[in-house]
Amino acid sequence: MKSETPPVIRLKDYRKPDYTVREVDLTFQLQAEETLVTAKLTVERGRDVDAGTPLFFDGDELELVSLAIDNERLEPADYIETADGLTVPNPPRRRRFTMQVSTRINPAANTKLMGLYRSGSIYCTQCEAEGFRRITYFPDRPDVLAVYTTRIEADRDAAPVLLSNGNPVRRGKLANGRHFATWHDPHPKPSYLFALVAGKLGSIERPFKTRSGGKVKLAIHVEPGKEPQAEYAMDALVRSMKWDEDVFGCEYDLDVFNIVAVPDFNMGAMENKGLNVFNDKYVLADPDTATDMDYEHIEAIIAHEYFHNWTGNRITCRDWFQLCLKEGLTVYRDQEFSADMRSRAVARIGDVRALRAAQFGEDAGPLAHPVRPGTYREINNFYTATVYQKGAEVVRMIATIVGPKAFAKGMARYLKRHDGEAATVEQFVKCFEEAGKADLAQFFRWYTQAGTPVVKLAADFDKASGRLTVDVEQSLAPTPGQADKKRMHIPLRIGLVGGGGRELEPAKMAGAERVGDLVHITRGRHKLVYSGLGERPVLSVNRSFAAPVHIDMKRSKADLAFLAAHDGDLFCRWEAFNAYATQLLVAGARRATRGVAMAQDERFAQSAVAIAVDEGLEPAFRALALALPGEADLAQAIGKSVDPDAIHRARNALMATMGAALEPVRADLTARLAIDEPYRPDAEQAGKRALANLLLDLAVAAGVKDAQRQSLRQFKRAGNMNDTFAALRRIVHLHGSRQHREQAVAAFYRAHRDNALVLDKWFAVQAAAPGKGAWKGVKQLMGHEQFTSTNPNRVRSLLGTFAFANPTGFHAASGHGYRLVAGAVGDLDALNPQVAARLLTAFRAYKTLEPGRRERAEHWLRQLGKRSSLSADVGDILSRTLDG
Repeated sequence: MKSETPPVIRLKDYRKPDYTVREVDLTFQLQAEETLVTAKLTVERGRDVDAGTPLFFDGDELELVSLAIDNERLEPADYIETADGLTVPNPPRRRRFTMQVSTRINPAANTKLMGLYRSGSIYCTQCEAEGFRRITYFPDRPDVLAVYTTRIEADRDAAPVLLSNGNPVRRGKLANGRHFATWHDPHPKPSYLFALVAGKLGSIERPFKTRSGGKVKLAIHVEPGKEPQAEYAMDALVRSMKWDEDVFGCEYDLDVFNIVAVPDFNMGAMENKGLNVFNDKYVLADPDTATDMDYEHIEAIIAHEYFHNWTGNRITCRDWFQLCLKEGLTVYRDQEFSADMRSRAVARIGDVRALRAAQFGEDAGPLAHPVRPGTYREINNFYTATVYQKGAEVVRMIATIVGPKAFAKGMARYLKRHDGEAATVEQFVKCFEEAGKADLAQFFRWYTQAGTPVVKLAADFDKASGRLTVDVEQSLAPTPGQADKKRMHIPLRIGLVGGGGRELEPAKMAGAERVGDLVHITRGRHKLVYSGLGERPVLSVNRSFAAPVHIDMKRSKADLAFLAAHDGDLFCRWEAFNAYATQLLVAGARRATRGVAMAQDERFAQSAVAIAVDEGLEPAFRALALALPGEADLAQAIGKSVDPDAIHRARNALMATMGAALEPVRADLTARLAIDEPYRPDAEQAGKRALANLLLDLAVAAGVKDAQRQSLRQFKRAGNMNDTFAALRRIVHLHGSRQHREQAVAAFYRAHRDNALVLDKWFAVQAAAPGKGAWKGVKQLMGHEQFTSTNPNRVRSLLGTFAFANPTGFHAASGHGYRLVAGAVGDLDALNPQVAARLLTAFRAYKTLEPGRRERAEHWLRQLGKRSSLSADVGDILSRTLDG
């Protein structure tokens, strides 16, 4: 493999920088192909650093124009330029001095979308994790905190809006049709939080008054003409700010808060201080262009980025190993916000489904790493589900262990003690140890050990003595670089459910520390003994998903059906039906591999009907419960020699069974779900639409008479994008009629060809169409006039959807899917290594496939490795995938 090979960075090698920067004064003279950046830096040598120690600042693809120290120009002999930075061998011996650096960069040619680049006609920056070094030479690391002042100069007609971090200070006209704006951020921040945006932008504004009376001007800036589509994002922002004050006591701390939406962005959004930059997918929405899920994502991501103002900006991370400190904590906060805004039970189930789909698979494969890694080669590859989603679960477990009052006290202590600092995970956890008077030393292994723990339980009830004995055993399998694991502290909520769903309370429980239903699993084995029970209980395990673990417990179908009908914990009620479905589907896939039809299960069908018609359950919950486990989830459950085609056949068969069972109640239920008022993206309406669409999906899968006709009618008459797109997806994926598919796809394109975000849906729905020949359609779409490899959203909508959401297509036995994606990764790598590397992670589970597919996948991975040059991003993922 020929690739850039960066050195291994190790947490244990951390040391403070020799030189830090206290003040940054930047001037940008913006031109599309030749922008001049002048940086005046107040540099300070560390107290423990010897005078005369060489100074090194990071740099990447910069043209140095001039360099001076204390206004004395340095000659080329006075410094050393390399591909990764600038060294001054003999800096001043005094501790503090001023360094002036002028660099020239080309935003228009920057297809990596890191540093300063152009999104259409808009100038935009992205500096996390290491993009600021593509703007000027700088100690580009998160523990260098400086106060920034930024002056932007640009053509007045081409870029009438000039934005940066902090508060506006001054603006005015310049010669030759140019103008300027100066911004000052009084809060010291790391370079990754620097931001600049300039261009023609439309805006919506709203005032906000903080709890203590501060006045803030809120503004969302979008491409002109799209302003109405930003209203929901503004509403979400206001609700986020109010919620953060009420729940965490966090007030906003500047005079303005700006959000800018751009069409070209590598990630979802970026929390730059006072100037959040967003992928426009997570800002723009109206009923004609956005689905209910789009609105939900906008609400969550607006909140997430705003919440970073304290957990990420005011307190940042000391080094990139501590990334979970800002991301995991902030995901936890945005999850809590969404739970309060919508339905707590439904939100929790959605979070767990996402965690299992993305993070559990990551933990089980060659890319597994701890929530806080001990090493990395390319930090861009550690913006992962483990850091974000599992990191949030670790914070949630801390809240569970210490309790809500101590958690609130610990958060307040953390925010006060470390405000203005670059902190570590140890400092964060210590605040909760103090607040809750808890020993979290063993628990800390959740940060340092990779993998998903397995908790095995076996229950035995003695009716004569009224005693329930539960044997509990925990285990954690080896992961790359971690062969030996230590015992975890697992907070497990266990309920005892009696007849009719009554909660049973034992006279006492022995064998582990217990507070209410919370049991602390800290040893390799526990024997839990519940006494004083008058009847055999059914165990309800890991209530509210208290710990991100696999539960290994033999449970009868009768017990699962009972819990699905009666468990008082809604998460476990959903979990029971999901586990029942998983049992049937895994068995059905194994039968399908042998060419045997799936066995029928009347009890399961009856359970599905009971859930569907239960008016005591909100529609959103019923929709989630009846949605079968995804094909990727089932592949994880099978674990080895996976046949994606067999899984697909089994899942379709069970959908048909459910559809047939639900048909007698579908018409009445659908009528009760009808909405006779204007579209709203709130939880109530969205839940009704979700359940109604799922019922029609199942009816089409079952071949119910007139179901396809109803689906076509919905596509033509739906009054909102959610129902239109639900119908399109159903027609393309389930109808089985080529004529229906082609007509619907063509009609959708005609209606939305000029809207890039809706067109992404058009590409995605076709990329997800199942079948061994799906790769042909994807390859054809790559040649479509509206496909471009330079826009990350378009790449993700087509190639990302195919690789991650189309198991039968990507994993076609012929290997053509692997060839297509591996080739696309190689081509993308030259343009945008981050996007290419993330696409490559679709191969992470290839070693779990049946031998034929496994061999073909590995062949195309090794062909990719033969490319003449690969970026550090792609080379890192490729080597770990092959060697892990």
